Amino acid sequence: MTIIDNAVYVNGRRFAEPSSLDQTFEVMASCNGMAWIGMFRPDAAEMATLASEFSLHELAVEDTIMAHQRPKLEKYDNVLFTVLRPARYLDEQEAVEFGELHIFTGEDFVVTIRHAETPGLASTRTRLEADPELLAMGPEAVLYAILDQVVDDYQPVVNGLENDIDEIEDQLFAGDPNVSRRIYQLSREVIHFQRAIHPLQEILHQLKGGFAKYGVNVELQRNLRDVEDHVESLTVRADSFRQLLQNALTVDGTLTANRQNEANAAQNEELKKISSWAAILFAPSFVAGIYGMNFKVMPELEWPWGYPFAIGLMLLVGFVMYVIFKKKSWL
Repeated sequence: MTIIDNAVYVNGRRFAEPSSLDQTFEVMASCNGMAWIGMFRPDAAEMATLASEFSLHELAVEDTIMAHQRPKLEKYDNVLFTVLRPARYLDEQEAVEFGELHIFTGEDFVVTIRHAETPGLASTRTRLEADPELLAMGPEAVLYAILDQVVDDYQPVVNGLENDIDEIEDQLFAGDPNVSRRIYQLSREVIHFQRAIHPLQEILHQLKGGFAKYGVNVELQRNLRDVEDHVESLTVRADSFRQLLQNALTVDGTLTANRQNEANAAQNEELKKISSWAAILFAPSFVAGIYGMNFKVMPELEWPWGYPFAIGLMLLVGFVMYVIFKKKSWL
């Protein structure tokens, strides 16, 4: 059974708890109450029953069965079909986990359908039941309360992402080699979060457009505007996160290039030293090689000072080359 909670409300108070959908329809007809049916991944047969009783449009029903929908608000005759993407932050994985929530809102019913384990709507229902005056405003009040919870639940997500971005700034200047990967991963999470939250502005704008037409309670209008302000604030922060991560990626590229240049410069200095000493050692080897060929006819072979002269020439050439390389700062 995919029904999580099923209740009929009269004047904002829980009047009955039917055990099946058929009983729910009967109670609604007998007491002229409002039904709130909470479901988890209903099958096609259950959706067909709901669609038949509440006149749900086949396209909305198909979207609910298929799931994986973007956040949106669609109106089919007198029924609003809302799709939301609740989210929660997983600190250990440094990832944002998204759910999917479908809401059918009619004149005297609300059907909420979850496609993920979280978030549950029990706390929302409890809060509304504790405020019968608000719940008595009807399905619009339930839709408002759900929107309010989803938006409130975005705040820990924003805080978690902000904390991770602060840590990235520290990693950047510490030279952590894994920072690039972390930036890319967080950028992906921020983009997914933006896709969940940006459509809420249009959803709330559409709801505001129907305030006057459908005579929405003034207090409920104020509450929805408060949710809209909260959404706008979260949207600005999420957009700033993406810009910060793009800047961080640019800085990381610059720092990496600088470190590479420094490494290349250090390597060049080492090569200069090696080459200089090789040249200095090559000069004596060259002179020794000439005199080691043992030809009979060679200058200074019979000269008594030939050997000291050769040794002195080796030292002199080596010393001159050392002075030259030292002056060029190669040694």
